[in-house]
Amino acid sequence: MKLQVPFIQLPLAFDAGALAAEIAALGEAPWRPHPQGFPGNSMLPLVAVNGDPADEAFAGPMRPTPELLHCPYLTQVIASLGVTAGRSRLMRLSGMAEVTRHADQGYYWAERVRVHVPVVTQPTVRFECGDAAINMAAGECWIFDTWRQHRVLNDAVEERVHLVVDTVGGGAFWDLVGRGRPHDGPRAGWQQHAVPVQPGVVATFACESVNVPAVMSPWELSGHLGLLLADAVPHPNLPQVRQIATRFARHWQGLWFEHGEREEGRPAFREVLERFMEEVRVPSQPLMLRNELRWYTVLTALVGKVALGGVASQPATAAAQRDVGDNG
Repeated sequence: MKLQVPFIQLPLAFDAGALAAEIAALGEAPWRPHPQGFPGNSMLPLVAVNGDPADEAFAGPMRPTPELLHCPYLTQVIASLGVTAGRSRLMRLSGMAEVTRHADQGYYWAERVRVHVPVVTQPTVRFECGDAAINMAAGECWIFDTWRQHRVLNDAVEERVHLVVDTVGGGAFWDLVGRGRPHDGPRAGWQQHAVPVQPGVVATFACESVNVPAVMSPWELSGHLGLLLADAVPHPNLPQVRQIATRFARHWQGLWFEHGEREEGRPAFREVLERFMEEVRVPSQPLMLRNELRWYTVLTALVGKVALGGVASQPATAAAQRDVGDNG
């Protein structure tokens, strides 16, 4: 999700030692290699489709995994965020390793913010986002602008472990963000609320049940196109691309009010979508976004692959989205 600043610290403080103890008690067996195979990167699923830690899909009912339910304080931490939780994990980065520089462009992250709670870390671990670089201390709570280029460097010998929650948020969560502190904001007078351990209490929290549209609404479509056009680097082809996109959005809106999500309208939607993607492909090839991603590539990820039929639930698309943002 695009934010106004690179990093925002939320006014929450967690018991990192208690979290680390729960995680250590799970042992090594639940940990899995990072889906992209980055050296030194591994993960442990906490919220996944149907609670299945082996299911890497982005579409479907997200539920706690058995490993999460064995960690009461972890459930309490997630519940304290006030979010509707999406895919959530423990992300581990071994010593002398990195999360390589990238910007998230997959559909799943377009409307989801990524919450980080450092559990095991060192003062020299550096998280870079845009032109900012910070150290997230153990027990703190941060969000960051995944639309910007970002990377993580662990130049220590010890590993780094973060709780990472992907979420669309929720009313209570965005209230927390409103009380947050930009990474370069003053600490004087800014207060954090401690979330203590409640022994043995497995907390419940809302999870996603709907995450990919059957037919993308004209309002969501306009939001994605607006972001891409606003963030495009100026180029002589941009006015032509804008004109093509505007015409497509208006046609899509007409079809939506005629058919909505009814199956009978799918062929008309598909014809319009395929015609648009082909018409805009050539003039948009030179276009770049300010975050250094190719305009047409991101259009494909946000609209072309997902605007119809929830195709992001298919394995090939899930793999493609892992290639463009499933780390950090």
